[in-house]
Amino acid sequence: MKVIGVDPGLRTSGYAVIHFSDRQEHKVLDAGVIKADTNRPLSIRLNQIHDDIDEILKEHQPDIMAIEELYAHYNHPRTAILMGHARGVFLLTANQNKIHVDDYSATRIKKSLVGHGRASKEQMQYAVMQQLNLSSLPTPADVADALAIAMCCINEHQRENLTL
Repeated sequence: MKVIGVDPGLRTSGYAVIHFSDRQEHKVLDAGVIKADTNRPLSIRLNQIHDDIDEILKEHQPDIMAIEELYAHYNHPRTAILMGHARGVFLLTANQNKIHVDDYSATRIKKSLVGHGRASKEQMQYAVMQQLNLSSLPTPADVADALAIAMCCINEHQRENLTL
């Protein structure tokens, strides 16, 4: 199966495509960032995000899109609203491509990879590096987060299969 992990953002979104098998083998097929031109109107930026993720989905044809749930901090409600725009574009594009979507909270992602929901960014990067047998820490942070989201999805699906 192939999973695409997405860390949605209005300026920069991270994505990572991972192939995994029943034999617990994981292979990163692609990872990168989608950047929207912040000098353009919101509608154009959202269309740019749509076009870029649509191209990635068509190229890799993942079975599942794993995406981080929307998180709103009471001190920064505008951030959640803006992230929601980008997240909506990813959800819509996945639906247009008939790709199943699983969403995960930040604490669930951290718990899946590190064992507790309060892991630091560095702990998450090391966990991703170890689980995927990478030779160095994944960067930038958006890509590391997308890899972590994809790995959370894979871990959850493998756990479910073991309990069936």
